[in-house]
Amino acid sequence: MLVSQQKRQENIAEYLIYMYQIEDIIRAFQFNVDNIIDVFVKPSLPDASFLNQYRSWYEELVKQMKMQKCEKEGHIDALREIVLELIYLHNTLITISNDDKYKGLVDQAKSFLDEFKQKSNMTKHHDIEVLLHAMYMKLQLKVRKQEISPETEEAMDKMRIQLAYLSREYNRMKSGTWNFNPN
Repeated sequence: MLVSQQKRQENIAEYLIYMYQIEDIIRAFQFNVDNIIDVFVKPSLPDASFLNQYRSWYEELVKQMKMQKCEKEGHIDALREIVLELIYLHNTLITISNDDKYKGLVDQAKSFLDEFKQKSNMTKHHDIEVLLHAMYMKLQLKVRKQEISPETEEAMDKMRIQLAYLSREYNRMKSGTWNFNPN
C-alpha cells in the first residue's frame, strides 16, 4: 500500500501534509518522474516490486499538477476538496453540533493561530488552511533540522491538537460513525 493511501485512511491531516510535501518534491525535481524515482523513491523503497506502482502514482500527480496549473504553487483539486470538507466539518462542530470539546480546543489555539496568520501573511485564509500550513511548516523545519523555540513548539502543539481532533471527527464522519446530533 502506498504511504499516501495509508495516511488518508488513518489521519486526513497527515495525509494532506504528506501530499503538500509530495507536491513540493515534484516541483523540486521539476516534474521529472525518472529523477524522482531514482533519487527519492528507490533509496527508501524496501521492495522493488512496488516501483511501477509508485511511478504510475507520480506520473498521475505530475499530470494533475500540470493540468490544474499547480506548477509553481498551490494544491491539486482533490486536496483542496478535502480541505473544504474539513472547513465544513469545523463550522458544523462549532455551530450546528455545538461540540464543546472542539470549541475549547479552538479557543486554546486561537491566539497562536492568529499570530501565525499574521506572520505567514495568511490573514485571508480560513483557520483550517492556516492550521494545515502551520503543521506543514513545522514538518519543513524538522526535515531541515532547524531548531524550534519552546514558545513556537507550544503554539504548534495547541494547533496540532485542534487539527488532530478535527481529523478524528473527519474519519468518523467518512466512516459513517459520526453522530451529527448537537450536544
